[in-house]
Amino acid sequence: MLKGTAGESLGIQITEQGPDYLRGTMPVDARTKQPFGLLHGGSSVALAETLASFAGFLCLDPDAKQQAAGLEINANHLRAVTEGVVTGTARPIHLGRTTQVWEVRIEDDKGRLTCISRMTAAVVGR
Repeated sequence: MLKGTAGESLGIQITEQGPDYLRGTMPVDARTKQPFGLLHGGSSVALAETLASFAGFLCLDPDAKQQAAGLEINANHLRAVTEGVVTGTARPIHLGRTTQVWEVRIEDDKGRLTCISRMTAAVVGR
């Protein structure tokens, strides 16, 4: 589902799905860094929104022809990353009929929290 999207351009890969989470990775490279050599905050937010939106979609009934569309996202960037791969894990906070709220924790290669994000999605028709 990421083919031809911003997620594909940034090298985001979905790596694991569990009963209450979706996990994915993103490289820290020329596609995702800002001019000073650090992981760009916008890239972290793109990873968070990709994971939360995809996870939200997976929670919906496929016969209902619905999708989860981001309404609001915020992020706190806690630690700089200059190389390697970051891993994001999306977990639901609220799964309602018309809205969902997701928390996404992004960690570096050493398991250190680098960004925490929360996204609210609207459940809308496809």
